[in-house]
Amino acid sequence: MERIAVIDFETTGISPGTGCRATEIAAVLVENGRVVDRYQSLMNAGVRVPAFIEQLTGISTAMLRDAPPAGQVMAEMADFVGDAPLVAHNASFDQKFWDAELALIGRERFQPFACSLLLARRLLPDAPNHKLGTLTRWAGLPATGQAHRALADAEMAANLLGHLHEQLTSHYGLPRVSHQLLCELQKVPAAKVGAFLARTADRAWHPVLGMPAAALTVRSRSGRR
Repeated sequence: MERIAVIDFETTGISPGTGCRATEIAAVLVENGRVVDRYQSLMNAGVRVPAFIEQLTGISTAMLRDAPPAGQVMAEMADFVGDAPLVAHNASFDQKFWDAELALIGRERFQPFACSLLLARRLLPDAPNHKLGTLTRWAGLPATGQAHRALADAEMAANLLGHLHEQLTSHYGLPRVSHQLLCELQKVPAAKVGAFLARTADRAWHPVLGMPAAALTVRSRSGRR
């Protein structure tokens, strides 16, 4: 798999459209199944952290007073990620804050998001639920630190991404997995995932012929079928 940036935000609420802002961001760069770099920072957007958010994340208004300005952090993060495609767990949430915080510094996202939550629902249907912590424990993945802190959650999501990659290669027989494939797969209805991945594997193993393995026939030396 190409280099991918797995990101996570902690915020003051559920949507930037209601005035909520980011309080912490982290990214883990993953390449060929290995974490190759990390970035994490608190970010001071000049807002108060609600009490229930402080209880959930451990991030307080006092902690943010000494944090770098949010604009500086987002600029550094955007440069750190570069053009790497993005992954997040429940990506619709992180995507909204990524786009909103970038817009405040006059920048915009140009790479797509894949969602490890949507992918897990399709590839790990037997899990008790598809919360990040539950999946980590259920799959026997490493603990990464305090939940609801950006770096710990980004590393958990990166580990989950590796587990999903293994499912696609070992269980479904895909010779390679790309971010584009993940983006396509997360839109496939759960009942059609097996058929979709079977077709994808056939095309991947027979790219020159461009036809499924089941349709291949062996020709004799005379050229007859």
